[in-house]
Amino acid sequence: MNLEQIAKLSGVSRSTVSRVINNSPQVSEATREKVLQVVRRVNYEPNAAARRLAAGRANVIGLVIPTGVSTLFADPYFSILIQGVLSACNLRSYSVMLWLAEPEQERQQFRTMLHCGLLEGVITASMLSNDTLIQTLAESQLPYVLVGRDPTRSTISYVDVDNISGAREAVRHLLRLGRRRIVTITGPQSMLAGVDRLAGYTAALRERGLLPDQDFIVESDFSEAGGYLAMRQLLPRQPDAVFAASDVMALGALRAIREAGLRVPENIAVVGFDDLPQSTRTDPPLTTIRQPIQRTGAMAVEMLIELIEYPNGIPHRVVLPTELVVRTSCGSSLKN
Repeated sequence: MNLEQIAKLSGVSRSTVSRVINNSPQVSEATREKVLQVVRRVNYEPNAAARRLAAGRANVIGLVIPTGVSTLFADPYFSILIQGVLSACNLRSYSVMLWLAEPEQERQQFRTMLHCGLLEGVITASMLSNDTLIQTLAESQLPYVLVGRDPTRSTISYVDVDNISGAREAVRHLLRLGRRRIVTITGPQSMLAGVDRLAGYTAALRERGLLPDQDFIVESDFSEAGGYLAMRQLLPRQPDAVFAASDVMALGALRAIREAGLRVPENIAVVGFDDLPQSTRTDPPLTTIRQPIQRTGAMAVEMLIELIEYPNGIPHRVVLPTELVVRTSCGSSLKN
């Protein structure tokens, strides 16, 4: 049902129906009741999005993840993050527009969207360091929040997890178990999460007086295939443990270890980062660093809505804690 159909059934004009729907005093009580009887009979519900647009508010948030479609669906991290964003938006009566911003043609379309008046604000996730999209967002003057910290700009609001402490705790745990030849599969060093998790790895080794060996460090791309190839590259170093900077890469590492005829954790202990649902279903179950992915997405929404409603507020920067979740892939079922 739309206003024209309600008007026809009520025997009044469309403008009269509109005034009734919007509680205008410029309608007689008899006419108001006649229109409302029709509204109740047909269970008419006003289009909330259209009413917001008419009032000059779209209540639409843009969620920008600069990655390809295959990566988005291959890594469960993104689906959990999106779920957190959607749940928080639903609670606050906001809609979400997902934008992958890859390749360059889609980035150009996104730049156009920033100036069309539809978006109230933007959340970005998994942004590369010095990505030009950040400058584009700043120039648009729309409120925006990053998922992932940006230490280079003091005016940006972000929510992140404590990647350094999480990675350090993962490697500390392996050291407590007596592992010494600990290799790592890092995330991309063009992403701050990859840089921070490598920093946590090296910090834990230095605490024990161990110098990080560059031959024990291989950069990858947060994918299972990347973790597999990196682990194959590290196996000749005869490691007794590996810290993979994501659970997805840890899955690839487990496969490479099995194919080499080695056992986990007897020959090589494995620790990941994320605590994705499939981490409990690996063989053996994966020890990992739990990060609050869904909460991160929800908090980014709350930050953004506050910036939308109070545009002169100060930037917010939140770093959420992580937690070591011990399973059997590291050779211990209990924390030491």
